[in-house]
Amino acid sequence: MAKQKTRKGKAALDTSNELLENPEAIATRLGRGEAFLKENTRLVGGIIGLMILIIAGIVGYQIHKANQNEKAQGEMFQAVYYYEQDSVDFALNGDGVQPGFLDIIDQYGGTDASNLAHFYVGSIYLSQGEYQSAVDHLEEFSSDDFLVQAQAYSLTGDAYLELGKTQEAIQQYKNAANYKPNKFFTPKYLFKLAIAYEEAGNLQAAIDTYGEIESNYSDAYEYTEARKHKARLEGLASN
Repeated sequence: MAKQKTRKGKAALDTSNELLENPEAIATRLGRGEAFLKENTRLVGGIIGLMILIIAGIVGYQIHKANQNEKAQGEMFQAVYYYEQDSVDFALNGDGVQPGFLDIIDQYGGTDASNLAHFYVGSIYLSQGEYQSAVDHLEEFSSDDFLVQAQAYSLTGDAYLELGKTQEAIQQYKNAANYKPNKFFTPKYLFKLAIAYEEAGNLQAAIDTYGEIESNYSDAYEYTEARKHKARLEGLASN
């Protein structure tokens, strides 16, 4: 058996050497490739053309999207100004000359500007008591920024709590508290989470959440209130 295996290996080696050392063998192989190309010129050309179109389409879309985003950001400037001045109707709907956030969303969907407009619109609707509309827009928003994304989760939680959807609010507050925790904003989100737990009747979870503020964020504004509410709930739980 070992001898036969050696012969097979030798035969394969001889064939390989023939292809490498014999110009006629190489020419034969090349000839076959040329014949295939001649017989299938349209097929090969079609495949190459399709690949070029796909690449061109991807590049073109990226350029178009970048241009649209730049244009949208320029047009959104006035809406942001109105938002900061509490002129929320102009911020939402525009002033007749410059577009509002809703126009940016409609005209420039898929851009970074449209994404940010969802955040602004959601926060406006929340302040106006239109809680479901606030949820709809805030859940369309996403960002890698630790401040804005966590704030979006928190605002979504506020809207759900106002809608009486306590479990959904709890999840959003958890998202806010767990998203890139920091000593500046995390205590506020934990405090909201504890309130939502108490609203849901889960006193132990509320106690534990207030305890997290007490243990990890002693310099936070929420620290004193967290200790007070934790003691209150511990008294209720012991009865």
